[in-house]
Amino acid sequence: MPALLSILKPHVKDLGSFTVRRLLPAAAQRMIGPFIFWDHMGPAAFKPGDGINVRPHPHIGLATVTYLFEGAMLHRDSLGTVQVVLPGDVNWMVAGNGMVHSERSRPEDLITGYRVHGIQSWVALPQAHEQGAPSFSHHLKASLPMIRPPGTELRLIAGTAFGERSPVPVYSDTLYLAAKLSANATFELPPEHEDRAVYVVEGDVMVAGVMIAPAQMAVLTPGETVSIHAATDARLMILGGAQMDGKRNFVASRRELIDNARMRWREQRFAPVPGETEFIPLPD
Repeated sequence: MPALLSILKPHVKDLGSFTVRRLLPAAAQRMIGPFIFWDHMGPAAFKPGDGINVRPHPHIGLATVTYLFEGAMLHRDSLGTVQVVLPGDVNWMVAGNGMVHSERSRPEDLITGYRVHGIQSWVALPQAHEQGAPSFSHHLKASLPMIRPPGTELRLIAGTAFGERSPVPVYSDTLYLAAKLSANATFELPPEHEDRAVYVVEGDVMVAGVMIAPAQMAVLTPGETVSIHAATDARLMILGGAQMDGKRNFVASRRELIDNARMRWREQRFAPVPGETEFIPLPD
């Protein structure tokens, strides 16, 4: 059996001041374990006065996670959280039955100009938890386990891998690693999780003997130990875990949950973000 099920290529989305490469959901692969959405943002360079300005918007039924390689983002949410996320830190926002947040550049970065580069992903919640109470947790880079095969650094963002467990609170079996490989480094990824995929951020990387270009995602065959080799210095992300308990309509297991959330947002019944006054109407 081939070690790779498929190779996903990105859809480029222009967000005005910068672009993102979107890998999930894809027609060939809606989810990887609990991961239902995957955006690679940047690298982008902002001039003074320009930056990220994502106004308050709602989420339900999932957890959002921001992981940066470069730059900073300022998170505010309807629980009253105000948190800066820096490279290597993890912002883990569990939306549950409804949460609103904004993501913006820091005021000091708007003055000087800056660069940003990172991954934004959404993790679906099991049906028993998708309508639970919202929560937020922030985890510093130093609190995340490090695994060091020869020539490789693996930071465990969430879930379990190689006998280690991240402090990030997950609700199902999860695999999420940030990897840096030196040129000519090789390591073996064991088949301990049902779904697994390798996303190449940068560098020349071979997965199971197949060259995977930057901004592509290699979906791995279950049950196979897979060799990952870097011909140059490289950065990649490894994601996966157990498959969800049923299909997801992008953010929820049932259409009525989405329809209810749309009505609540239209009627402004979501809890607001303290200090934010903007409201984004639903599109017609």
